[in-house]
Amino acid sequence: MKKHKKLNANERDKIALWLSRGLSQRKIAFNLSRSVSSISEEIKRNNWKGNYEAIHAQSMAIKRKIKAGYRPPFRSARTYVYVLEKLKEGWSPEQISGRLKVEFGINLHWETIYRFIYSSKNKDKRLWEYLPLKRKKRAKKYGRKTTRVRIPNRVAIHLRPKEIELRTSFGHWEGDSIIGKQIKGRVIHTEVERKTRYLQAIIINSKSALDTINAQKQIFNKLPAKTVTTDNGYEFTKHEELHQLGIKTFFADPYSSWQRGTNENTNGLIRRYLPKKISFENLDQSELDDIIWEINNRPRKILNFKTPDEVLQSQLNTTECSGSI
Repeated sequence: MKKHKKLNANERDKIALWLSRGLSQRKIAFNLSRSVSSISEEIKRNNWKGNYEAIHAQSMAIKRKIKAGYRPPFRSARTYVYVLEKLKEGWSPEQISGRLKVEFGINLHWETIYRFIYSSKNKDKRLWEYLPLKRKKRAKKYGRKTTRVRIPNRVAIHLRPKEIELRTSFGHWEGDSIIGKQIKGRVIHTEVERKTRYLQAIIINSKSALDTINAQKQIFNKLPAKTVTTDNGYEFTKHEELHQLGIKTFFADPYSSWQRGTNENTNGLIRRYLPKKISFENLDQSELDDIIWEINNRPRKILNFKTPDEVLQSQLNTTECSGSI
């Protein structure tokens, strides 16, 4: 008697694709050399909000394996399920690693999660599809040595006032740089206000400290700012010039992009318009402004379906803007 073989990740991809194209369950079963009942049961068991999605279906199948005694690759089943769920929600391995430590005190390095995703044993699971860039193969580092940047008078994010974390006060920004196809050349400097999620972005000629601080001054000469939080990149070494504008500066921990999640997520929205393989050399500021306008005028669930622009305008009309930390 032929042993029944369970559906794999590749088959689930095909089911999702064919369903979206309107194929019947009978036709899908024929294409996969499966019984109609197997396809019907798969769609019924693993649908999400009335729709069948391959990544969600694969995640559900793995959860059932854990309940049946499957030994997960991490220390506990809870950690394994948490990693899968957060990957499905679009979190990066670094964000997952950081939150595991914050929420549960679990030390799981983000590199371990990457190795798990790209392990040859998990090839059929196609876990790389959970990642924002959906790379089938991990980018090589070519043995490049990283040089630690010395930032003068650096103040760690842990010394930042708690009210900033709670988003109860307006005027606290997160800054970063978006790089185009060429590592050297024009980049986009972004600033996002934490409470309103309001985005500002400027094209600059290079990722130099001088171009970056000039972009920040240009933005904050028009909009109120009390603090700015960035990563530890060399482009922020002139941050003390912001102090002259009454703006305090804080720096996230190394390899902890989740500590600046507002900016990271908003940069992801920009990447929908300007993917990594696109060069910024011919990008005009007016084109970027159109992208910014669309992002700032799109309703957000986190803002009770108001737009960042609407929330910003309401904040500008209050006296809170002129207050100090």
